[in-house]
Amino acid sequence: MMEPVKNTNKRQEIKMLNRKLLEISGVLNVDSFDSEEFLLETEMGYLMIKGQNLHIKNLSLEQGLVAIEGLIQELSYVDGNTQEKSKGFLGKLFK
Repeated sequence: MMEPVKNTNKRQEIKMLNRKLLEISGVLNVDSFDSEEFLLETEMGYLMIKGQNLHIKNLSLEQGLVAIEGLIQELSYVDGNTQEKSKGFLGKLFK
């Protein structure tokens, strides 16, 4: 079976201003969000944003743009391997 051809034209920009405003391009979908955590599906993989008092300032999935306001504390890309690592010892024990 052939592997799917990967699109090398993918592009993503992340701009942050004073840890209070985050602008992200290349967003495909907003999977989940609350005031402390956002999970975005992007051209480059799933992006998790953690912080306080987070909310969407602007959203345009047609253009692939999202702007988030609040106190940004962490940005991380999440894939299958990273999720397994983040479960820790107890998560693996009760699998």
